[in-house]
Amino acid sequence: MTLYNALSTAFLLLPAATCMDMALTNTRAGHGLIGYGIDMYKPNCAYSCRAAISSCTLNCSTMMEMDGMDMSMDDVMMETSADCYATDDAFLQTMAYCISQKCEGLQKWELEKYWNDNIPGTSAVQPVPKRTYQETLDKIASPPIQTVIGGDPLNKTMLVSEDDWLANWNAQDSFEEAEGKHEKYSIIIVVTSFALPVAFSLLRFVPFPNTLVTQFNAWVIDPPLWGTKQKQPLVGGLGLMPTRGQALFIAYFLVINIILSSTGYRSAQPNAWHPGSVRNEIIILVANRVGVLSFANIPLLILYSSRNNILFWVTDWSHSTFLLLHRWVAGIATIQAILHSVIYLRLRVEAHTHAEESKLPYWIWGVVGTLSMSLLLPSSVLYIRHKSYELFLAWHVALSVLTIVGCYYHILFRFAHQWGYETWIWAAMAVWGFDRVLRMLRMARNGLRFAIVTKVDDDYVRVDVPGVAATGHAYLYFPTLTWRVWENHPFSVASTATPQFVPKSKSLRDEESGSYEKDEIKISTAATSSNSSTHGPAKLGLTFFLRRQGGLTHHLLSRASLPVLVESSYGTHVDTSHFPHLVCIVGGIGITAVLPYLRSHPGSSKLYWGVRSAGIVDAVDDELLRSVDKEVFVGSRMNIRTVLQEEAAFAGEGGVTVLVSGPGGMADEARTIVSEIGRQGKVNMRLVDEAFSW
Repeated sequence: MTLYNALSTAFLLLPAATCMDMALTNTRAGHGLIGYGIDMYKPNCAYSCRAAISSCTLNCSTMMEMDGMDMSMDDVMMETSADCYATDDAFLQTMAYCISQKCEGLQKWELEKYWNDNIPGTSAVQPVPKRTYQETLDKIASPPIQTVIGGDPLNKTMLVSEDDWLANWNAQDSFEEAEGKHEKYSIIIVVTSFALPVAFSLLRFVPFPNTLVTQFNAWVIDPPLWGTKQKQPLVGGLGLMPTRGQALFIAYFLVINIILSSTGYRSAQPNAWHPGSVRNEIIILVANRVGVLSFANIPLLILYSSRNNILFWVTDWSHSTFLLLHRWVAGIATIQAILHSVIYLRLRVEAHTHAEESKLPYWIWGVVGTLSMSLLLPSSVLYIRHKSYELFLAWHVALSVLTIVGCYYHILFRFAHQWGYETWIWAAMAVWGFDRVLRMLRMARNGLRFAIVTKVDDDYVRVDVPGVAATGHAYLYFPTLTWRVWENHPFSVASTATPQFVPKSKSLRDEESGSYEKDEIKISTAATSSNSSTHGPAKLGLTFFLRRQGGLTHHLLSRASLPVLVESSYGTHVDTSHFPHLVCIVGGIGITAVLPYLRSHPGSSKLYWGVRSAGIVDAVDDELLRSVDKEVFVGSRMNIRTVLQEEAAFAGEGGVTVLVSGPGGMADEARTIVSEIGRQGKVNMRLVDEAFSW
């Protein structure tokens, strides 16, 4: 529920932009990327001939009409049409002779293709030259001896100035080379950022010794990068500290973006575009580089935030990890966009053209895109997401739409579809579209159902959805609950069967007073079955336990039954069979995430569950935990260090998997202790973190 949520609106707006493109320009559209399907100036020898004389006035050139301007003869502005270029003998023969001198190594068909496609211009629809290249060359009676300088009248066959030709050749050659590198480096970033998670995940199939894996995880992968907090917010609620393993990939992404933004530049002087200014020549290449890399990072950040991220299916990385990466990629893409904008702003101010250029559509939409990305960063900090998620989401959606639309229009008004820069935006839309289509298919498979809502106690609500099967977690939509019909939230599936039962008449709660018998209660049971409830036949269906936190869960209690759409299934079941013993450290509603592991683990397992109230214990224990070895702490704080040390001693040489699911403080404490035990090298341990992460 991040940037890709906004793209539904952007997706509707972009076709309109395509129609507008026809009115903006009829330049031939490129397909692909520069260097990968799109050539800018090939053959450059011929393009340089044309560029060297493109500013010359031909016999068929006409005075450009400028409304509201009074021009003297000295200030006359001439315009040369495509028909003029295609039919003017002086221009055609000068071009043919220049090409014959400068493009000696090219095949005849290559020259004829260039001639037919580019002599009149680069429009999608334009006239054909009145003669072919070879026919025009044959019309030259004798070699020309007079040289034309760019900007002068061209009224007979003449030589192209060597200085003009070389300056244009340098400008076009170095620029196309640089643009090709921009795209190559973008592809490197996208491909490696996709492939590395897959490659690292495949290492889990290599039979490394368990002791080595435990030590590596305890030192390099599991601990927070700094301090002891990983799930708990940093000071000021700015964000979350990555683990050391996450930080390694983040460091790679930072380094690869910095290196590829900073290298591979070449100056070529004399340069027709930047005469005598190596500084301007290089700094424009830098601005273009970071602009293209920013575009290329957009599909990545959408992929990392998607529910149907295909990397979930081929890696063992968690959704929390990819959401963290999403935010870092978004930050880097934003910094690149800001650099691109600031550099061009500085250059235009220095050239005294900012006042005029800032009024152009491409400039305005570029500002919209960059400003939207810049506002997304501070408005997406953890504190805001946590305190007012719905407001954050609405703001995030609006700015995300402006970002995508702004980027697209920026390219549309500046280059149309000539150079393929918009390919990265289309790639982003494809990632979004894939995710959205699968969402709809997941919902359609389950159809419209009716949920049964039951109050467990003042803290928890139970929701049963008959007739649906799912694993992991599912997104629930309650379209009739509030006016926000699109609102949905993920919930862990507690059970895929909904047995009919009569709960205990009394548990730990005094029925008359409604208070707990004790403020602090510890319940310890062995793996026994309970007959304190009467159970009927189980039926196919999903059971969810929700903690009441206001918003959706608050409104649910006003309804006993209501329509629901179930988007499922999500999440992967981590293999816990590496070690024979499983220990689950759980807090509150986190029990729903560990139930599948308790049911499927092939060896011994033990649950340690801390809750604030006994209501959820009764509701879950009656039907889902009757045969589980467990210790439940009601209203008291479990000593996680003691628990894990005892379980490590119990596991011995066999090793233990520690699965944690609960509040951030609990998850962080368990992570720290597991890493400490692992570093001691006495017991093999593996940490599986199922705790919710913002």
